[in-house]
Amino acid sequence: MKVKLASNYGFCFGVKRAIKIAEDYKNSATMGPLIHNQDEINRLQNDFNVGLYNNLSDVKENDTVIIRTHGIPKNELKNLRKLNAKVINATCPFVTTPQQIVKKMSNEGYSILIFGDADHPEVKGVQSYGENQEDVHIILEPSDLDNIVFRQNKIATVAQTTKKKEKYLEIVNTLILKNKEVRVFNTICDATFENQDAARDLSKEVDIMIVIGGKNSSNTKQLHSICLENCPDSYLIENETELENIWFNKKDLCGVTAGASTPDWIIQQVIDKIESFN
Repeated sequence: MKVKLASNYGFCFGVKRAIKIAEDYKNSATMGPLIHNQDEINRLQNDFNVGLYNNLSDVKENDTVIIRTHGIPKNELKNLRKLNAKVINATCPFVTTPQQIVKKMSNEGYSILIFGDADHPEVKGVQSYGENQEDVHIILEPSDLDNIVFRQNKIATVAQTTKKKEKYLEIVNTLILKNKEVRVFNTICDATFENQDAARDLSKEVDIMIVIGGKNSSNTKQLHSICLENCPDSYLIENETELENIWFNKKDLCGVTAGASTPDWIIQQVIDKIESFN
């Protein structure tokens, strides 16, 4: 089986930075999963003794705590400091940006609109920086705007870093048509654009697409969705053990891409197994 890699794939800047931080701070623990890739989290645990705090109650005084790439709500950060924990901030800088925008615009009297998944840790963290939570709204579709009553006559909007830019534009256009003052901040990560465009292009020329990444990863699920638009035989897997030989029957060329939290060693294992199929 022939394999062709997307022109852009895998670890983004923020994830590379966070992994390096975790490797530098052996015998520490992360506040929530550092990234959305369990195999890489297991590697950090086994090779560098980097543990995991699921809750603030797990943290003891003076512990070393690494903040995950997606960030955490500001009240959790405040409580960590109260414990005199040594806080190492591995939040991706592209995630820190919407946090600070929401804080600034909220303090200036703007209602806040966030395009993203309300249950995603990144969005929860960004939401927490709103001065008045009644003025912070989270939506996924333009139609969701019909259910929102903005308390202020001016609105600032940000997006989850891994969302589709086309959908964000739909929401922004709808918002502008209905409101006088709208401040729009493009907080979708460039690496997300590049990976999505590369996956879209590759999915048009192959017989089968394999998308590698955590199944709880927003950006990986987006990649899979994009590939399905052009290649119905597109599959989302976390590692090579999930590959099935039958998928490759009567296929000649397999495209491979990977989410921003997928390390090179997992990608290579997947490629090696695909290439072993007849």
